[in-house]
Amino acid sequence: MDAAEFRRRGKEMVDYVADYLEKIEERPVYPDLEPGYLRSLIPTEAPQEPESYEDIIKDVERVIMPGITHWHSPYFFAYFPAASSYPAMLADMLCGAFGCIGFSWAASPACTELETVMLDWLGKMLQLPECFIAGTDGRGGGVIQSTASEATLVSLLAARCKAVRQIKQSDPQKSEAEILSKLVAYTSDQAHSSVERAALIGAIMMRKVPTDNSYAVREEMLTKMVEEDKEAGLIPFYLCATLGTTPSCAFDHCTKLGPLCKKENMWMHIDAAYAGAAFICPEFRPLLNGVEFADSFNFNPHKFLLVNFDCSTMWVKERADIIGAFKMEPLYLKHENQESGLVTDYRHWQIPLGRRFRSLKLWFVFRMYGLQGLQAHIRKQVALAKEFESLVRADKRFEICAEVVLGLICFRLKGSNELNEDLLKRITKSRQIHLVPCQLSGRFVLRFAICARTTESRHVQKAWQLITQLTFELLQESSH
Repeated sequence: MDAAEFRRRGKEMVDYVADYLEKIEERPVYPDLEPGYLRSLIPTEAPQEPESYEDIIKDVERVIMPGITHWHSPYFFAYFPAASSYPAMLADMLCGAFGCIGFSWAASPACTELETVMLDWLGKMLQLPECFIAGTDGRGGGVIQSTASEATLVSLLAARCKAVRQIKQSDPQKSEAEILSKLVAYTSDQAHSSVERAALIGAIMMRKVPTDNSYAVREEMLTKMVEEDKEAGLIPFYLCATLGTTPSCAFDHCTKLGPLCKKENMWMHIDAAYAGAAFICPEFRPLLNGVEFADSFNFNPHKFLLVNFDCSTMWVKERADIIGAFKMEPLYLKHENQESGLVTDYRHWQIPLGRRFRSLKLWFVFRMYGLQGLQAHIRKQVALAKEFESLVRADKRFEICAEVVLGLICFRLKGSNELNEDLLKRITKSRQIHLVPCQLSGRFVLRFAICARTTESRHVQKAWQLITQLTFELLQESSH
């Protein structure tokens, strides 16, 4: 493919993508396939001779589309949103064209510098404390990670490194192995599984803190566990607090947890993967109170802020803490500006070495939507969630299982877990809407998340019509 054909095919691809997204709601949101469907549809080996572009595009419809779960369908209400917008897609094209691997400032100065500035822009939108803003001489700053899972792991490893260093300074006789064996971290029993996974990778003991009736961690329970562990000779060093848990979008009490962490010399990381984007709206900003106590904070613009995957933004109060855990300096990665104090080398802020030019997506989206456009998108999604909540509350057969704060509603049919499992199976089998469940207080609960940028009131109403129709059929059968 030469430049002339690329121009032609590129225009065709933009048309194909635009058509796909404009007509996406006409497609069944969830595929009707058995595992292994794809292997029989394509050859067992790569072709020896080049094939035509036309044949490849035909195979996208024949082979790929039948196996796509349409995350950007307005009838997709599962998990949390996977953000998408046309400006972000165009920026991703540009990122692919530049093809730079921005592991250091010298590897592509614009890749590094735009990221630093975009994280400052976004930090100011969130009204983060000044210590998280890089500016030109700040000690903190932001970085784009691939996912919140990666941000949690990075924060845990940085906290582990800092704790070991501090303990060895006060007690040089202690070996690193001995210190590591006594470190203990904490997180909510509602936290995302990636937090527990980070502890597995970091070889750290992780304790789950029981939550209150609103599924949030309170200071009293954490204090009790920390005191017990200290008495047992362990060293509490890290808390991952969650703002907007995956099961029910609950918010840990960071204003109280923060001072406790400070008193106990524990690193506090705040995971706001889904909810964080909403904090750009003044009415939701109080949910972030307590961030001033955090050592690191993370959320995913690729969930709720119209930036396509992957783009997970993370801020640290002290960049030296994170660089101290990851810095490696082989000769082939050194450059003459690295010790100038003016340069950030993001390879020291992350697990991988290479990184894409992801800040282009933020730049395009921030400029083409503006803060007001982004706020309008979030408010619209929250309003749709409130609309669905009111529909559920008006039907006495159902109950709401957790407070609806943002774009997630947790609800269930009054009755047994089996009844609700059966309802969800029928919803999935219909392939008209897509939901996933969670467990709250031992109960099987349906999660309805407003996800797609194009979701409107009519989609929410139609989804509720389907749910009530399937409920009627289910209860009729159950009564016989």
